[in-house]
Amino acid sequence: MLPSSDNPTTQRTVLSPGPAQPTQHHSACLVVIHGEGLGKRVDVETDPVLVGRTPEARLHIPHASVSRRHCEVWRDGDTYRVRDLGATNPTRVNDQPRAEAVLVDGDHITVGEILLKFISHASLEARYHEEVYQLATHDPLTDLYNRRHFAEQLDTEIARALRHGRPLSLCIIDVDLFKPVNDTYGHIAGDGVLKQMSAILRSQVRREDVAARIGGEEFAVLLPETDLEGAREFAEQFRCAVAGTLFHPGGVPQHITVSVGIAQARSDRGDRSRLMKAADSALYRAKDEGRNRVCCEP
Repeated sequence: MLPSSDNPTTQRTVLSPGPAQPTQHHSACLVVIHGEGLGKRVDVETDPVLVGRTPEARLHIPHASVSRRHCEVWRDGDTYRVRDLGATNPTRVNDQPRAEAVLVDGDHITVGEILLKFISHASLEARYHEEVYQLATHDPLTDLYNRRHFAEQLDTEIARALRHGRPLSLCIIDVDLFKPVNDTYGHIAGDGVLKQMSAILRSQVRREDVAARIGGEEFAVLLPETDLEGAREFAEQFRCAVAGTLFHPGGVPQHITVSVGIAQARSDRGDRSRLMKAADSALYRAKDEGRNRVCCEP
């Protein structure tokens, strides 16, 4: 008798019902699939997602065809819904104007000239979009947010803080004397230091904070609902954690330090450029005063 693998007769398969479908609730997301902000994604969880041109919108789309408050998407029990908010160009679901509608996996939502796709995280396609989202928003070396995504978050949080009179602080962090590390031990060893540094940073931030690598050896942390004194406390805690850590570039144990500059959002720092300039100014002062310290811009 021939072995089964050599049997010339194809065996008929019997279809199984497959694995039991999970009963727990899955969150969902909106992805920009055409137009301004292509690839941008936002999760739809407990709080409604505002879509619009205002910087406060969770899904901020700065395009002239999009109203400031165009529509909102929210979870309603085990379903998801979209509601038009009186947009100049009415919100369309699968190319039909809708004042309000229930969303299902794969629905297209048109806001102005921008096309969004609603995706359930239970779908296989969501895994692909998650990977694309990670690549688009994260720094590949440190796995912190990248500069572009950080800039978008900073714009949104500044607008929200000033509108509602809430505190918001920005920390800019620079690794002290990092160039000699690269020159002495090579860039691979330098990358190892940055990865270890980012791991310390991730252990210090809260869930609502936004931590990013914004330059070669420069990091930034956005601290919502945090005044200058709270930001100073966070920065000192991080600085001490770094100073107390033993790094091993090229296998050589040594201590490496950071300098931190802090600024708080306010009316005369009402945009990204001015707030970052203030935090940079404080960082330069920390460097000039001897490094391994935290300075605040009053």
